[in-house]
Amino acid sequence: MPDTTPDPSTVLPALPALSAQAERLIELGVHEGAGLSADEIRTFAARAAAGADGDGALLAVHPDRAPASALAPLLRRDGKPGFVVVDMPDVDEFAPCALELPDAPLYLVTGIDRGDHMSNWSPDEALPALTKEDRTPLVLTEGIHWVLQQPEALERNLCFMTIGSRLRKPNGTLDARTPAIWISNGTGRDGRERRNAPKVGWCWWNNRHTWLGFASTTGRRG
Repeated sequence: MPDTTPDPSTVLPALPALSAQAERLIELGVHEGAGLSADEIRTFAARAAAGADGDGALLAVHPDRAPASALAPLLRRDGKPGFVVVDMPDVDEFAPCALELPDAPLYLVTGIDRGDHMSNWSPDEALPALTKEDRTPLVLTEGIHWVLQQPEALERNLCFMTIGSRLRKPNGTLDARTPAIWISNGTGRDGRERRNAPKVGWCWWNNRHTWLGFASTTGRRG
């Protein structure tokens, strides 16, 4: 298993203030699709900012209100919109697995880390290591929210998986696909016009990728 020591050179700057994150979601129209008013977003952000763990937190809309299929096209990189790979039409069926999201339309995600030090690990290897660190993996929509608010969180060769989301088959077993967010090379079915665009895709549960870490959080608060 690779070295687990985090590389300090990959530390990202702090997230924007919660008030700025609220305005970003409003600008993108996320609140409308989620059935929320702009005032509700702003009020939640203001109250959360006054809390003990509001500083440096990510403002997220519950996936029941804002699914991945609606959020992914809002991503931008080099002026190109984000997209979901064509062989993941069931992207919104990937639900939180072995973790609970706050029962609220809006919530905070605290202590986010991209997990660069776990690059070249498989999801099967990364999950118990995160658990041992008292961290839980991000779900897919949280990862998209993060890149919406902090586009620099997605870098070439430093992208991330969101293994908190899994798809459970009708027979009760888990699908071997695990969601990830990275940057398209414009090859294959992506199309050349999508080169450098943000991409929501998947990787196998037991496979390793040198360019994918494992995004995680220290907690969530509604």
